[in-house]
Amino acid sequence: MSLSTRVIAAVGAVVVIGAGTVGGSIAYANSEGKPPKREATLVVGTSSVRSAPLCYNNGKPLDQDQIEKCQADGRKAGQDKKLTSSDVRASDRIGVGVDTDTADRGWFAFTDGGQQGQAPIAQEVKGSTFSGSVLASTLLSTTGTTTVTVVEADQKTNDIYGVWYFTLNTKD
Repeated sequence: MSLSTRVIAAVGAVVVIGAGTVGGSIAYANSEGKPPKREATLVVGTSSVRSAPLCYNNGKPLDQDQIEKCQADGRKAGQDKKLTSSDVRASDRIGVGVDTDTADRGWFAFTDGGQQGQAPIAQEVKGSTFSGSVLASTLLSTTGTTTVTVVEADQKTNDIYGVWYFTLNTKD
């Protein structure tokens, strides 16, 4: 007994649809039950880098001792060149992105450079995951290395929940 072309095509279609459904179900199930990643993204020109927070207390506010330790750890990591970094030119545009949970709580970002010695990239952002972009020349330190700090903070209570650090290396 031979199978007709129509029967072979129908069986093939069922196999392809079934494989697609199983593959999609596995991908969906694999992402279920995992907490969302706490990440910040630094966008420089057309490239970007991501980092987990250097300081995070499992969703609870950082106390003053933790904040002071975080600042010291950030300085040390910067000196040891252990922070996530990106090369930058003065003509580049810089932006910062955060995960949706951080955006829902609120956040801000700044550098240790610029005309005032501290330049904002994003001020008191809530509900938005991207800062927009700012001309790098207004944010950079004259030392050739600029630290970008991103802070997850509740604007009503002023509690700090997470801190990310990045390094910008000036290439002009």
